[in-house]
Amino acid sequence: MSDFVDILTIFVLAILVGFEVISKVPPTLHTPLMSGSNAISGITIVGAILSLGMQHTALTAFLGFLAVVFAMINVVGGFLVTDRMLGMFKRKE
Repeated sequence: MSDFVDILTIFVLAILVGFEVISKVPPTLHTPLMSGSNAISGITIVGAILSLGMQHTALTAFLGFLAVVFAMINVVGGFLVTDRMLGMFKRKE
């Protein structure tokens, strides 16, 4: 039970720190922040795939699968938004 409370505390603190960092970033720096977020999602995908491969329990496999799905949503969304933003800088014919 103590491990669960420790992990939950770290999770809540990570949410608070992430919210504070993102809310303080000016709009001109959102694109570099999104690129960093995509890089972190890549690390998440690798860790989740490793977790899926180990298959300690059904719960860890399920959580690894969810991590892969959510990280892929973040990566694909980041690329789509970046592509749209780069399209705004192209010359119109």
